[in-house]
Amino acid sequence: MRFGKKGKLSPRYISPYRISKRVGTVTYELELPQELAVVHSVFHISMLKKCMGDPSLIIPIEDIGIKDSLSYEEILVQILDHQVGKLRTQEVASVKVLWRNQFVEEATWEAKEDMKKRYPHIFESGEITDQGTNSLLSTL
Repeated sequence: MRFGKKGKLSPRYISPYRISKRVGTVTYELELPQELAVVHSVFHISMLKKCMGDPSLIIPIEDIGIKDSLSYEEILVQILDHQVGKLRTQEVASVKVLWRNQFVEEATWEAKEDMKKRYPHIFESGEITDQGTNSLLSTL
């Protein structure tokens, strides 16, 4: 079953669940555990992924921390790189962020100002400056 947003925040699949019945031509009802009782149990086939038995693809529910609003907060692990993009009249600084439960290939580029607001302690340490280097920050 996939959680999260498409695109920037790569799709997330959590624990394999047994299909209890086929509801329509492309919809299935799953047997969900009690902790996911607030989630509707019928899913379109595009939201499901065949379980191939590879445990590295499964993220335990406890690690995600799904809130009552059926959302979760990504946890910053490392800032891998930074760049300054040039628009017509201004420059926009961005940083490449590695999030928890993601591979390095799935790291995303985020606006530096947004990251400064969310994680001010990282930028106060002086490890990332406007001139900057490509040095890695230690794991939080």
